[in-house]
Amino acid sequence: MTMTPTMVAILSILGVILAAILYWIGIYNSFIGLKNSIADAWSNIDTELKRRYDLIPNLVSVVKGYAAHEKDTFEQVAKLRQQCVTSQGAVSQQANDEKLLVDGLKKLFAVAEAYPNLKADQHFLSLQKELVNTENRIQAARRFYNGNVRDYETLRLTFPSAILATKYGFDKREYFNVESAVRDVPSVA
Repeated sequence: MTMTPTMVAILSILGVILAAILYWIGIYNSFIGLKNSIADAWSNIDTELKRRYDLIPNLVSVVKGYAAHEKDTFEQVAKLRQQCVTSQGAVSQQANDEKLLVDGLKKLFAVAEAYPNLKADQHFLSLQKELVNTENRIQAARRFYNGNVRDYETLRLTFPSAILATKYGFDKREYFNVESAVRDVPSVA
């Protein structure tokens, strides 16, 4: 059986329609995959933040033993920690809370700088080292999360996937930007 020009035209149109449908499905699946990657990356951040929250009371306790008169700083850090632990809002709100906590931790470490015996205390150094490791993991998880958000947002805002994003409610995602509370464990000479 030979194909007539009409049959060729119909098959060509059906092929184009099928390709468009497959492309549409591919974009949709990309959105779903990126949404899942973002959720997984956020879970990693959340785990590391909780690890940080668990270290803070011990750190405050050790510093408090050397600098009991810095009560306001300790209370502020404890309050900020609790605020972060209970924060379940948008990424931007959690980032705001974390920035406040990071500032409080920096004040706590500034207090520690004034006490040479504290800076040489093995328990303090151990906690500080653990906090540095946790901060490094938070920053790695943050970069992974933000990379997934970047990919998602690029897909969401480019044509023709922007049409599908609007149609199926793939909303804007926020980056999580928080600096580290502590950079390095100082060496004690």
